[in-house]
Amino acid sequence: MKFPKIGEIATTSVVSIDIDSTFDDTIKKILDNEHRNIIVIDKNDFYFMSIVEILNVQTKKIDGSTILRDLPLSKIPVINKDENILNTLDFLNDATEYIAVIHDDNSLYGLITHTDITSNIDPDTLMDNYKLQDFLKLGRRMKWVRRDDKISFLLKDMANNSYDNVIIVENLKPIGIFTTKDIMKLVKNKVDLDVNVEKYMSTPVDAIHKSSSVREALSFLKEKRYKRVIVVDDDGTLSGIITQKELISLTYSRWATLMKEYQQELSEINMMLQNKNIEYENIASTDSLTGLYNRDKFSQLYSSSYISMLQRHNSMSLVILDIDYFKSVNDIYGHNAGDKTLVQVSHTLLKTLRDVDIVCRWGGEEFIVLLPTADLEHAILIAQKLRKAIEELSIDRVGNVTASFGVSQVKEGEEMQEVIDRADKALYLAKDSGRNCVKSETDI
Repeated sequence: MKFPKIGEIATTSVVSIDIDSTFDDTIKKILDNEHRNIIVIDKNDFYFMSIVEILNVQTKKIDGSTILRDLPLSKIPVINKDENILNTLDFLNDATEYIAVIHDDNSLYGLITHTDITSNIDPDTLMDNYKLQDFLKLGRRMKWVRRDDKISFLLKDMANNSYDNVIIVENLKPIGIFTTKDIMKLVKNKVDLDVNVEKYMSTPVDAIHKSSSVREALSFLKEKRYKRVIVVDDDGTLSGIITQKELISLTYSRWATLMKEYQQELSEINMMLQNKNIEYENIASTDSLTGLYNRDKFSQLYSSSYISMLQRHNSMSLVILDIDYFKSVNDIYGHNAGDKTLVQVSHTLLKTLRDVDIVCRWGGEEFIVLLPTADLEHAILIAQKLRKAIEELSIDRVGNVTASFGVSQVKEGEEMQEVIDRADKALYLAKDSGRNCVKSETDI
């Protein structure tokens, strides 16, 4: 098996601009070339701006004459065009989806994305009996919304949480998808963003069954030229999303077998693959910023806790909390301060909760807590304890923040989403009641 050089698979048709150019020049260049991203060059450093980031900056009323150098840009890693594709493994767990490819003199040659890497993996090298349902836990970057959610809100959420797509669901079934490609059309046509997402979502949704093999998923991606596969069950209910990046991680074990033919590289590559497998296990279950469990891991732990509740005839409750006025923290003090606030609130939750409790970052500034062995009355007391601990927390630069809470008790025979929906309604009641308070399902 031949592993190609980076230069053989990199995309060379990239749009770039100098870091001393203006923000207006950047928007014009990206629209003129009908691209969804642009590379900003500062001598030997390279930065990446997606259309989502550009639009997010634009909504902050940034003057068009602002120099790119004065904006918070996302620096991306670089790799020489003559390097082997195996050397991209070191970059696959990086926050950015892109790697700048350079000549020997450090000038820009092109860009390599997960699409480029996926397109050069031969599906025949994968084990056909690996089914998507075995790896859905890797689909950690999924965001689903309702058809009446506003695009203006979604764009901010996508930018803040690094989503490049959202799935629109109805009765838990995917009815549309909204991606950066759709955002490009809106920007180009200068449409009003304060409208329901259903007006501009892409529909119908191309989905693949969860029993499909990894090989079939990769073939699907190549044929459709998609960045992700949307996975459904027999009833068409959304099971999850797996990105190209995550599919690549599934090929590691097979690659390791094939590369044994290359004795000279064996020791170094095997060590690299072992390290990557460990990293992906951690990435698959935790939120990268706070270190808390992510949604997928929470769902797994909820299922096992629910079974224990039935077996032991215990009570179990759930708490959803949301940091009050968090947008103001980001707007006034910046996203670094916002991230620091999320981290300190996370630490406070862990420190205040019992060892048996399970806490997850649900998305943005929202957290969810599962309380095994706690009935509704006990759960409300725990939520009040958390509320007070957060209120007393002093955060550098930001000062004090508060949070609103919604509490519900798990009932036998109901789905997790039903429990969450009741807690969510109680949370909204807490916000409508002045925030910094606890409401339960009995208050609805």
